Amino acid sequence: MTNGHLQIVVCAAGPAADVTQLVTDATQQSWTTAVTATPSALDFIDAAAIERLTGYPVRSTYRSSPGTRRSLPATDALIIAPATYNSVNKIALGIADNYAMTTIAELIGRQVPTVVVPFVNAALANRAPFQRAVANLRDERVRVILGTEDGWEPHPPGSGNSRQRAFPWTAAFKAATRMGSDAPTKSTDRR
Repeated sequence: MTNGHLQIVVCAAGPAADVTQLVTDATQQSWTTAVTATPSALDFIDAAAIERLTGYPVRSTYRSSPGTRRSLPATDALIIAPATYNSVNKIALGIADNYAMTTIAELIGRQVPTVVVPFVNAALANRAPFQRAVANLRDERVRVILGTEDGWEPHPPGSGNSRQRAFPWTAAFKAATRMGSDAPTKSTDRR
């Protein structure tokens, strides 16, 4: 028996290499997981290791590989982490220009509990488009882990490598499970 199914979307930022921490945490709590990667994120992750842990192929395109299962369990929670400046802005605007962004847009539209953890530097986070994007996502009941109250601040430009190990994988999972337990009904998504 599982507690639910967690869909994880990784974007092209340093912490993506450590997404197996999130997969392992969720698995230890009896959640099933699957990972979708933006096309650029594939260069940051070890897809084979993720597939061994999840039992599902890492998806980054609309076509599945021959012989692989297309459907996944119904999605009970979605975590987008690390989320880049570009991805946060695209998600807020509803831009679905690749498989990962389409998945996110649909799951948010289905009101699947969603957590976004940006990995951006302070210069990018100070931009008005990014600030509007974060506010718009929060208005849609998307949990954005960012700011003093979350203990996760944008890093100074050029210091991303030193912040990578502090990425809040555990906080993201806890937020998603809290939101999932508060959700009135389960999704019927079979992505």
